Amino acid sequence: MINSPDTEAPGGAWSFAAAREPAEFPLVGVNGVPGVGHAGDGRRTLCGIRGQYLTFFLHHFEPQDLASCRKCRALAEAAPSRPCGQERLHDLLLQEADDGPLRTDLLAALRRGARIAFWGTGPAHGPTRSYARLDRMTEEAGPAAEALAAAGTSVTLARVEDTDQQYLVVLPPDGRARIARGPATASPAASPTPPATPPPPRNAAQPGDGRDGP
Repeated sequence: MINSPDTEAPGGAWSFAAAREPAEFPLVGVNGVPGVGHAGDGRRTLCGIRGQYLTFFLHHFEPQDLASCRKCRALAEAAPSRPCGQERLHDLLLQEADDGPLRTDLLAALRRGARIAFWGTGPAHGPTRSYARLDRMTEEAGPAAEALAAAGTSVTLARVEDTDQQYLVVLPPDGRARIARGPATASPAASPTPPATPPPPRNAAQPGDGRDGP
């Protein structure tokens, strides 16, 4: 998950209330009725079709899609909005992270709309670890690394980017969340073009020309 604040909000103010998101539903197809998208709701669609006739997809239902079910579209658009990513992560940390200076600062950053660069759950010893970027953390990196190393089959990671610093959250399924912090880093600059190899002096010996070098 990547979540960026809407800095174009009226008045330029950002808040959890102003940043609420439309409700999301999984895309569902009805077996034998191709070409029509439905919104999933548990083991049924919003329009009432039961699960044994359904195929669930990994995509979200798009109400504005011309192929969407009209009843599902109306119900999805009328569904209550949900908290934004910053608010959901904020509330998760209140429950799963011990009180301390890093948690206090991270909660404040989330209330300001700090960008969530990554938030996801995956295999503890798989590609998910690459998102931690522990080498960029300068505060509490040790405990965060220990929590990541001790995680069992899966782990939840979140990386939050504030104006001048970034935070890492490591949440194992059977332990408390660990928070680390480091300075914000600019995007890697493009590699400069290497300078051209200067030509040899006019009178220098060249390979195979029969002259000895200096």
